[in-house]
Amino acid sequence: MTNTTKEVFEKYQVRKTKKQKTAFIEYTKQVAEKYGYNVNIEKGSFGSRNIVVGNPKNAKVIYTAHYDTCARLPLPNFITPKNMFVYILFQLLIVAFYFAIVFGVRLLTDFALSSIDMNEILRDELTRWIPLSTLIIILLLMMVGPANKHTANDNTSGVTTLLDIMTNMPDDQKDKVAFIFFDLEETGIIGSSSFASNHKDVKKNSLVINFDCVSDGDTIFFALKKTTKKYADILQKAFVSDNNITVDISSGAFYPSDNTSFKGGIGVCALKKSKTFGTLYMNRIHTNRDIIYREENIEFLKNGAIKLAQIL
Repeated sequence: MTNTTKEVFEKYQVRKTKKQKTAFIEYTKQVAEKYGYNVNIEKGSFGSRNIVVGNPKNAKVIYTAHYDTCARLPLPNFITPKNMFVYILFQLLIVAFYFAIVFGVRLLTDFALSSIDMNEILRDELTRWIPLSTLIIILLLMMVGPANKHTANDNTSGVTTLLDIMTNMPDDQKDKVAFIFFDLEETGIIGSSSFASNHKDVKKNSLVINFDCVSDGDTIFFALKKTTKKYADILQKAFVSDNNITVDISSGAFYPSDNTSFKGGIGVCALKKSKTFGTLYMNRIHTNRDIIYREENIEFLKNGAIKLAQIL
């Protein structure tokens, strides 16, 4: 584990409040400037602050990751980039779970109020607003609730990958690369959307490789779309499977992260393979079970990212 990784885990693993984010921004800025990069903090919508290292406009490739921390949730997110049916089904099950809570609150409210002598209009209003308030509270907790204190995969892994690439990039390759640490991905890719809106050339023309949840699983997955299929060959040359890691570069796959803000965006994540169904999947994120950090994944991605810059 590198020195920057150790420091991030020890001091900056939770990055949710303004104070926590500011501390991480200052640390990242200090590291980047030590290695000769220029750093800008760009403000965006809803108070987002993106850490921009290097010159994205002139870079051959931009490496990105979101640094904000999600809220702690009772259920993990479950992502299957190559199986949209399963992904949608699980999202519907999560919605059903929360609506079941609201329905239960409605039943309890009816039962409790039925034994109390009160005005019928007031009873009707309480019966309507208590469940509705419960739903609103659930939605708020999902977006701005208490921070998940365990963020090894989502997305301390992406953050430390960027830091490792940044601090190991050969001097003669530094002008080819830029790094962006996006804010507010967890609340709807707000940071990357703001950056893309303010940098139309980057949005339309740049190769943007986004690392999000890359440490829990031995399959490194690259999600390509129609506009990024042309990069498949150079990705295969830069990131080569070995005895510990399998590389899957897939066209037409879906990965819901900051890469979707860019025409040339490619999402990178680590996946596990179901022994029963053979489906590649991600789990554990957004919960206290997010503690898996495969150092070999980060080392693999660092080396591949440096090699990609050299190829370009």
